[in-house]
Formats: sequence, structure tokens, C-alpha cells
Amino acid sequence: MQILGLDVSKSSVSACLISSKPDNPRQFYYECPFYRFSADAKGIKEMLALKPDIAVMEPTGVNYARLWGTHLARAGVEVRLVGHKELRSYRAYHLALPDKDDDADALALACYGLEYFNDRRRFVQIRDRLTAHIRELVLRLAHLNRVQSPIINRIRQDLAWQFPEVALVRSQRISVEVPLLWGWLAGERKSTRYERLYNNTVGLGISSTARYHAQRICSLQREEHEIEQELIQMLAEPCFVPYLQVFARFNFGNRLTAVLISQIYPFEGYLGEDGKPEIAIANGRKSGKLTKRHLSERRFLKSLGVAPSLNSSGDSHKHRVIGGSDLCRRALWQWVFSCIEPKRRRPKNPIGQQLGNYIDAEKAAGKPVQLVRSRTSAKGAKLLFKELVKMPTHTNLLE
Repeated sequence: MQILGLDVSKSSVSACLISSKPDNPRQFYYECPFYRFSADAKGIKEMLALKPDIAVMEPTGVNYARLWGTHLARAGVEVRLVGHKELRSYRAYHLALPDKDDDADALALACYGLEYFNDRRRFVQIRDRLTAHIRELVLRLAHLNRVQSPIINRIRQDLAWQFPEVALVRSQRISVEVPLLWGWLAGERKSTRYERLYNNTVGLGISSTARYHAQRICSLQREEHEIEQELIQMLAEPCFVPYLQVFARFNFGNRLTAVLISQIYPFEGYLGEDGKPEIAIANGRKSGKLTKRHLSERRFLKSLGVAPSLNSSGDSHKHRVIGGSDLCRRALWQWVFSCIEPKRRRPKNPIGQQLGNYIDAEKAAGKPVQLVRSRTSAKGAKLLFKELVKMPTHTNLLE
């Protein structure tokens, strides 16, 4: 079996092709004939000429690795992804390779793929084409949100002296049209109210710079709307219907729904071979008593970025959330902030009641609000796991 390790850069890849794990990886590193392929027709052709059976890469987003992974998949080569943390640990402690560089990463990826070939859970989940496209759209929305924030902040600072009466107005898109304030400033929408206010403003007059900023916001808002409409159409696929029925009980909006689908679909990947949650029963390390370990639930929480990891040394015992999806963690936190914390917006069902009572009690106890929101996110994710297990395609074995 030919395993190709690929360390992807902006415009090239470093490659290592092996068929067996070297006895002395450190020595092999100095002797191995590493390849360097450019991101052009010649480089792609030379890489495919190696005829690997499996290519192993790191998940470098939807940009750099996408080109190489797509061409490999089209050529019939299986592509597997290795998490950054797992590769870093494997390279340093299992292979004892020298200082990190592209060739060392390529060798580590090839060895990792060969050593753990039969253990699929050692690799990052490969999404199907539909879910991968949803993921791409979700990341584009997150990017557009990051791009808009500094522009909106800048235009508000300008309006503070140019047109202070509207500087703090929250103008949001409700329908297909761009937000009224930004549309009016950009000359795309009419508003009698803003015209009247501007005629009597104490400000010094709207500058061309502020109007250019408004035009940029309107353009970004239109792109957002197009992406949202495409996501709505994709989420209407029959395979997602059971998930949407579960999400409705949590009052998840379209954006959070898309984020979660892109991360956890298919849910069967978190379950055992029998389609049921994996639960290990073993003696506790401290109590010595039989203890249940909910392995499937732990993997689910970890992928959503809400599972704390223990960092213990001597008398110091700290829990910290490390790993998982930052996008999911932020989205769940925002859901708690906007749909669980305000009493009037909570789901009118046992889920909303349970989470609402929990966050109210924690805040009443005087605990830091940031910590309370994070814990509520984790609690909500646990409830979500249990509800997903109850979907028609799964057997409920939670005890």
C-alpha cells in the first residue's frame, strides 16, 4: 500500500511516499527523497504520477488543501485528514523527528496514515459533498460577519459627528431589501423619516466616505441573503428532516442549524457499530466503583467544542475547553445569550424550562455570567445529543 503524506502550503505541497513505516524515522528523515509539487498543472500531474493508494493531509480549511484533495479524489485516491493536535503529538513523541518543517510534517502524516490505517476514528471526519458545501457556506457567512463589523463601527464613528441622530440606530435586514439606514445612506432606499431627521440634524453633514461604507455594507448584506437562501434550500433535503425536527425543539435559527449540520452530520458517526451510543463500564480511578463512561456523548460534545479537558498537576486541578469547533462553540454561546437567557424567548417545552431554570439558578448564585453561559451551552449540547439519539433512525439506549 502506497501512503502519500502531504503538507500543504499556500502554493505548493511537500510530499512523502512510503509503503512501510521506517524503523528509524529520524534517520529516514535525512535520507528520504521528499517531493515538492507546485500548485499548477505540472505539479498536479507529477503528484498523481506517484499513484498513491491513500493521501493523508491536515484539514487546512476550505482553501489550500481543497485543490489537492479534489484532484486526488477525482483520480480515485482516498483522502484522509489528521487533526493538527494529533499530528503534532505524533511527530514529536512517536517519531522523535527534529524541529518542525514541511518535510517532517509530510513524513509524519504518511507514517500516521500507515500506522492507524484500520482505526477510522484516528482521522478527521470526511464530509459528503452536500455537507461539505454547507460547511463552506457557513464559513463564508462567518467571514462576511467579520468583514462587516469594522466597517459598521467605522461608519458609526463618522455618523457621530456627521449625523449623530442615527449614529446608534440598529439597522437590520428583515426582508430581501438591504437594511433601511444603510440603504438610505447608500442611495438605494427611500426614507421619509431619515430625510426629515437629516434636514434638522445638528451634525456637520454626511461625507462621501460614509456613503461608500454604506454601499459596502449593502453589498455584503446582499451576499449574506443569497447564502442564507441557498442554505435554506439545502437544509430542506429529506436527509436533514429528522435533524430539523429536533432542532426546532431548541429554537435553533437557520444559521445555527446550518453550523450544527455541517459539524455533526451524519450523527451515526458518533455511535457504535450497532447504531447505539457507546457506553463503557469500568472501575473509577478514584472511587474504585463501577462507573459508566458515555463515550459517544463525549465525542459529540468534543466535536462541538463544549467538552472540558482536565489539566491536573499535584494539587492543581483545572478544567479548560480545548479543541473542537470554535464556530459551534461561539454559535451555541450566542444561542444561550439570545434564546435561553431572556425568559420571553425560551422554548415553551421541557428543554427550555430545564435550561432556563439552570441558568437562572446559576446567575442567582452569583457565579460569573460568562462561566454560566458556557456551562449552559454544554448542558444544552448534552440535551441535544439525547434528543438526536431518539430520532427515528436511532434506538434510544440512554439510561
